Order: sequence, then C-alpha cells, then structure tokens
Amino acid sequence: MECAGNSDPANFGLMSAATWEGVPLTAVLDRVKPASRNARVLVSGVDDGGPAATSVTSIPGASWIFSRDDLQRAILAVRMNGAPLPPDHGLPVRLVVPGWYGCACIKWVDRIELAKDDATATTQMREFAARTHQPFDSPEGLNALSAGTARARDFSPAVIDTAAMPVRVEKWIAGGRVEYRIVGIVWGGTKSTNALSIRFRTNGPWAKVDDCPMPASPLTWSVWTHTWRPSEIGRYQIVLRVDDSSIRTRRLDLFFYVREIDISEV
Repeated sequence: MECAGNSDPANFGLMSAATWEGVPLTAVLDRVKPASRNARVLVSGVDDGGPAATSVTSIPGASWIFSRDDLQRAILAVRMNGAPLPPDHGLPVRLVVPGWYGCACIKWVDRIELAKDDATATTQMREFAARTHQPFDSPEGLNALSAGTARARDFSPAVIDTAAMPVRVEKWIAGGRVEYRIVGIVWGGTKSTNALSIRFRTNGPWAKVDDCPMPASPLTWSVWTHTWRPSEIGRYQIVLRVDDSSIRTRRLDLFFYVREIDISEV
C-alpha cells in the first residue's frame, strides 16, 4: 500500500506491505438489490475532524465512491499480518482495494451505501485528485473540481502505476577498487516487469539494472540490485525508468522517486 503523497525523498515511511484478512466487499454487496443497474458504492469511515485530528494539509471526511467493477478484489479487512487491525490501520474494519493508493482504502469503516451514478465526488476524492493523477486538466474540469460539483464517475481508478526507486547504497571494495551497490524496489501496475534501467546524471547514459528478478506479483514490491562504478567524485541523481512502452509509469516520468547521493571516493 502506497500513500498518494509518497514523494518526499527523505521519507521512506509512506509505503508498506502487509497480509490482509477479511470479507470480500462484493459478498456484502450481493445481499443488496440496487435501485439502478448503474448504482455506485460509497464507503465512508469515521473521521470527525475534531481538535485531536486537526490538520493543515487534509480535509476532514474519509469516503470514496466506487463503481461495482472497481471493487472486484476489495475486502473489508479485519486482520493485518495475522493479528487484529491496529487502531492506526482502521480498527475494527477498513477497506483494502489492492493496487489502489491508500487514500481510497478507507479506515474505520462505519457506512457502506449505494449512490446514484451521477453522485458528486467526495471531499477526499477531490483532495487527492492531483495526487492520483485524475484527468481534470481542462478549465471545465478544474472548475467543477474546485466548486465541488465534479462527479465521481468522471474519476479514473486511483491505481498505483508501476514505479521503482533506490532504498540503499552500499560501498564495497572489490578487486582493490571501490564500487557501489544500489539496492532498490519495484512495485505497482497491473503486470509484473523486470525491464528496469538506471542512470546517475541528467543526460547521462542509461544502463540495464544488473539484477532484477521478475516479481511474482505487482501487488507487493520486489528487490533489485545494481553495481555502479562512478568515474569521479561528486553529487549524483539516481533515476529509474521502465523499458516497456505498454506499462504506464506516470510517477517515474515526473521524477517522483529520484534520489540524490554524494560520492566522496572512487
């Protein structure tokens, strides 16, 4: 699960992996007969915005409106990593939508209801529109978003695109010379890939990542490594790309996951 705001190079705490247990949300929805075939599903959670929850960056109101198709793999989770949900992760029940950003995985679920097909987007959907790459780039779309009249059906699924980033740099001595081992992760998207390339300076050459096993699934991360021998000391930027034009990589394209490093010995 990745936070939609996961773009801070100094913070590695906005993404994690867990084993979830619960009930498929579709099993609950199957008990309800919607008034319309196009009915959507509103999932809400406790978020009262009281003094203890005051935030300068987030609007109170935890809810998201989905289509029925969006929820085919969603579960109402009651356990995490073999234990009851911790309070910070939504005790007693939270929504988990595999492959979607965490802002759509509502915590402390207290209500599930059917909504009209033309229902307006919730405050949470509007707040996270830019972070989840929603297609509101026309003046009409932006005006509707700011006015609170954008419709939930006009939002794209808030899926996590394929991405990769370094998480550790190790300095080694091999054959009497210094080399660096870059360790990173690749995750997200709808299909697994190991077609990663890496570069260390703007306009520098790209190189295939040395060791990138094909992930078993895009629903968690996989570890890759790359050996690098810089030619000179200085500051470098570690940038990654996916060499497969069929895979969408919007955040990589926007350099969300660039990391910088100072090399003092070569």
